[in-house]
Amino acid sequence: MPKGRVALFAFSKEVSCFVHVLLNALDFADKGWTTRIVVEGGATTLIPDIARPDHALNSLFVQVIERDLFDGACKACSMQMGVADKVQQAGLRLLHEMKGHPSMAWYREMGHEIITF
Repeated sequence: MPKGRVALFAFSKEVSCFVHVLLNALDFADKGWTTRIVVEGGATTLIPDIARPDHALNSLFVQVIERDLFDGACKACSMQMGVADKVQQAGLRLLHEMKGHPSMAWYREMGHEIITF
């Protein structure tokens, strides 16, 4: 039985910060939480790189993909950063409920605690 719901919003394009998003998502999920990751802003630029099999973080990324913990990435940010196609090729859908961006209010309405990175 899930303990709660959490949505991890990744904004930072710092790789070390994104590692913590992935690790925490796996930890929450392992402990029974309903866990979703939303990639926003500069963090969208990290997806094409870590999705490459030769990237040092790829195995961690694949674990998160296989566990279906990504809700997706911001459509507007992915397009602005020029990575929308690559983000989708990596297996993430583009979220756009709020004028091209993911809606934090929707996650709150669904009972998720929001944590930003």
